[in-house]
Amino acid sequence: MLRATAIVRKPAVKADKVADTVSLDHEGRSRGQGVLRGEAGLDFLLDLDNTSGLNDGDAVKLEDGRLVQVKAAPQRLLEIRAENPVRLVKAAYRLGGRHAPVELTADALYVEEDAALAEMARGQGCTVTPVMRPFQPERGADAHDCGHDHHHHGHSHSHGHSHGHSHSHDHAHGHDHAHAHAHAHSHSHAEAHAQSHTHGDGCGCGHEHHHGHDHGHKHGH
Repeated sequence: MLRATAIVRKPAVKADKVADTVSLDHEGRSRGQGVLRGEAGLDFLLDLDNTSGLNDGDAVKLEDGRLVQVKAAPQRLLEIRAENPVRLVKAAYRLGGRHAPVELTADALYVEEDAALAEMARGQGCTVTPVMRPFQPERGADAHDCGHDHHHHGHSHSHGHSHGHSHSHDHAHGHDHAHAHAHAHSHSHAEAHAQSHTHGDGCGCGHEHHHGHDHGHKHGH
């Protein structure tokens, strides 16, 4: 069975690459694993790690390069409205405090059907109406739509920059310790090594200790 291991965001989806379409509700679009069947009968294994969620119009990329486009399926939701916009803002604030996924529109909020959320919204002076529609809640601040493929192969990005390591190689080849990882401190040669040991005669670190300071002891005998 073909595996789908990458996300292609909507702006980068090319129609001639789309082999099938699959309709998923919000929970299905948030799940990165599972066997799915497209509307045209294509079976594939969804195998995404740490997915930020699939939106309506996005696609997943199969191992053979073809795409399966994702549609947001209609589902049971609560439509929350208020005559006073301030009440609607307060309701949105309360929903955010409960970490409930919320879809925002110009004049309404949409949440998954839940009796406790309905009661809370009514307590804010809002009207609550059950509806059937696709659910496309706001995505988290850490999610990003850069358009290109997001491959999830399970590799860890912990680069292991332990600055207590001892450098036994010669630093005369002049490489720069500014690793472009936005470290708050400067990796000057002296600072990097001060974290692991104090240089001195016979410290055994393998460096040539060109201290360069002039002792200036002029013995005027």
